[in-house]
Amino acid sequence: MVITDLLEKNAKLHPDEVALVEINPANQPNPNTTWREFSLIEATPGEKYRREMTWKEFDTKANRFANLLMTRGIKKGDKVAILLMNCLEWLPVYFGILKTGALAVPMNYRYTGEEIKYCAELADVSVLIFGVEFIDRVESVYRELPMIEDYFYVGANPPEFADSYDRLVTYCSSIAPAVEYDEDDDAAIYFSSGTTGFPKAILHAHRALLASCQVEQHHHGQTRDDVFLCIPPLYHTGAKMHWFGSLLSGSRAVILKGVSPEWILRAVSEERATIVWLLVPWAQDILDAIDRGDINPDEYRLSQWRLMHIGAQPVPPSLIKRWKERFPNHQYDTNYGLSESIGPGCVHLGVENIHKVGAIGVPGYLWEADIVAPDGTSVTGEDVGELIVRGPGVMKCYYKNEKASDEILKNGWLYTGDMAKRDADGFIYLVDRKKDVIITGGENLYPVQIEDFLRKHDKIKDVAVIGLPHERLGEIAAAIIEIKPGMTATEDEINEFCLELPRYKRPRKIIFADVPRNPTGKIEKPKLREIYCGKRLVEAQTTK
Repeated sequence: MVITDLLEKNAKLHPDEVALVEINPANQPNPNTTWREFSLIEATPGEKYRREMTWKEFDTKANRFANLLMTRGIKKGDKVAILLMNCLEWLPVYFGILKTGALAVPMNYRYTGEEIKYCAELADVSVLIFGVEFIDRVESVYRELPMIEDYFYVGANPPEFADSYDRLVTYCSSIAPAVEYDEDDDAAIYFSSGTTGFPKAILHAHRALLASCQVEQHHHGQTRDDVFLCIPPLYHTGAKMHWFGSLLSGSRAVILKGVSPEWILRAVSEERATIVWLLVPWAQDILDAIDRGDINPDEYRLSQWRLMHIGAQPVPPSLIKRWKERFPNHQYDTNYGLSESIGPGCVHLGVENIHKVGAIGVPGYLWEADIVAPDGTSVTGEDVGELIVRGPGVMKCYYKNEKASDEILKNGWLYTGDMAKRDADGFIYLVDRKKDVIITGGENLYPVQIEDFLRKHDKIKDVAVIGLPHERLGEIAAAIIEIKPGMTATEDEINEFCLELPRYKRPRKIIFADVPRNPTGKIEKPKLREIYCGKRLVEAQTTK
């Protein structure tokens, strides 16, 4: 069995039941009107406030896109990139690619034009499908990507270099193409980065995608009566693999295009959502809005909401304590995973283990985990070591990067790069990251990229970027800057210089100080963390 079989099964068993709903509350003409009441009103050509799709329509649209791709010569083993914001088209496009035997290659919607180019070349992409938000970025690099033979555009008025997805799929067959592929065949490439900041292409087989369905459904018990509210980006393994539990159970999912507390609670209320996966900032924003009186939860229908779970970054125990005080009947779970382990679930807390908040949990369903010393032997007691995992969702390799693959894959185990310890009950706690990645609001920042940019400033002698703790975002990027002798600089000057960076990559705090390096020339970031992470949290929030 492969994951596309699940879609076809749902289309046969529940053809007229709603599979997906898209809500775009930013376009509401009247905030007092329910989304259902104006679901047929269009804000712009082709865009409705609320759209929905049945399982039969979902499968049909996937088949049509698969057949469109095959008319352009796409065959088993080719790579098709997806560059879309969350929308109703996203998942049918993904499954359409899989039905051709090609590999789906989701791209981060924050990528710059150069990052799009780099990842397309790295993954050998031959087709790119994109949306209106990416016209300028794709247009800036498409002439430098001769291996991409076809561009498909989702939306009205496609640019000259792209064909209209919406128009062309209507002429394609709705019958699934006769392509044979099995669980051992390649299915998808996702992107990750290490401390160097250069993305790696993570290759997964169909068996990993199917396993993620089984893991998610086993952990959270989705039934056909559940409704999953999906807010995080679908390009990421996390959101999609949590939705896979809905796919396996044949239950409805709601894609919400917005993260404000009011929108989240309104979507839960009006769509009768039972499961919501949040990032730490969104959960905190909801609680803060309630505490300020901006939102009255009694005005929403929330009694059916049974599970709130959080992933993508460490979860402050104080946040969960506040949440349970406000929503005592909610089950809570947290999940740990990597894109290399097909997203969340290789370690998870479990709804029955709320007393262990602070831990990332125990090995997930179908998974094994261990904590090892540098020589690969298991540590004992509560000693700290590197967390390693093994299971059906481990990547096949880093595509076209044998050296990096060998460094992280050893005897079937995936070395996560995260330092952890285990308590007497077997629960795993993260201690530190072996890698230098900063996780802010669920997004990864790569210090080397920011450091390389800042070093272009003619007054900067040296720079180191580290993560500082932040109550809402988990971490923020702080730049420790050493100015050249005889020169001076201000925070405003540095912040203005950083305007050339994408907003999410800009340091949130500037610190003027010496940058310590060891005898081999490496920055001593542990020393910097010791110096600055121990300061009062409020100091880490002064630059916003």
